[in-house]
Amino acid sequence: MAVYTPVSEQQAQALLDRLGLGQLHQLSGIGAGIENSNFFVDCTAGRVVLTLFERLGPDQLPFYLGLMQHLARKGLPVPAPRPDAQGDILFEVAGKPAAVVSCLRGGHQLSPNTFHCEQLGRTLAQMHEAVVDFPLTQPNLRGLTWWQATVPALLPLLSAEAATLLADELAFQTELAASPAFAQLPRGAIHADLFRDNAMFEGLPGRERLCGVFDFYFAGTDTFLFDLAVCLNDWAIDLATGRLIDERATALVQAYESVRPLTAAEHRLLPALLRAAALRFWISRLNDWYRPRDAQLLKPHDPTHFERVLVERRANPWHALKDLSQ
Repeated sequence: MAVYTPVSEQQAQALLDRLGLGQLHQLSGIGAGIENSNFFVDCTAGRVVLTLFERLGPDQLPFYLGLMQHLARKGLPVPAPRPDAQGDILFEVAGKPAAVVSCLRGGHQLSPNTFHCEQLGRTLAQMHEAVVDFPLTQPNLRGLTWWQATVPALLPLLSAEAATLLADELAFQTELAASPAFAQLPRGAIHADLFRDNAMFEGLPGRERLCGVFDFYFAGTDTFLFDLAVCLNDWAIDLATGRLIDERATALVQAYESVRPLTAAEHRLLPALLRAAALRFWISRLNDWYRPRDAQLLKPHDPTHFERVLVERRANPWHALKDLSQ
């Protein structure tokens, strides 16, 4: 959510007029994140979020916006795209595809405990249950095909040790994805990027309620287990070491299973998908670090964090069912 494309007040007002949201009071860029240009828009109707899509095109965006609309209609706490009088939710601003969505209340919980992990686990499972009748499909654009295309350009830029690790893990995940066991995994539309800074909580300290999940612009059709692994690798870890904190991880998975029990295949492959989730974000952070794009507000994330996470997942596989780890 860096700002790559500036938006003038006149351009913002023109879109507000089309959406019937009243007069513009303030337009401010959002500096967090790295993919799109995002703005808080304060207007007569309240605060909304304007997103200009820097990489995604009109062929891809109906999936993301349609998924958000679908989940919102199912009662999930996600930003709802604002339609115009004709029902359109995809527009053009400053020459870029754009959308306006509702602004969530609350704040981030950047130091989650088991209480927050339980809420996240239940909400994630509810999202997976809700997409069973979502009609659109789209590949995970940051999935295996992208890893295979991106890694060769990164290998010459890394130390010999890091390059060996990256190539070895990619080979492992390529083999896994072709296996019969992987083919058994349930799948559907997933968020694929549900880090702790993509969720909102509100309420008194110690009694916070998960009130929002946002930033669906890495969503795609993939395994539900990969989505769960992404969450575990962020919500349930010690950030300094990358180690999974068993109490938090167990709480998250048990809460998830209270809504959608994992299959036997999912339990068996969870350690491998935790590695896959670490690899995905290590590759993307390496790519942003060594092959950056210009932006007015951009702070690439440190890629060594997910290198540590991957090393830890390979060394210490984690099973939600403890008898599988024996």
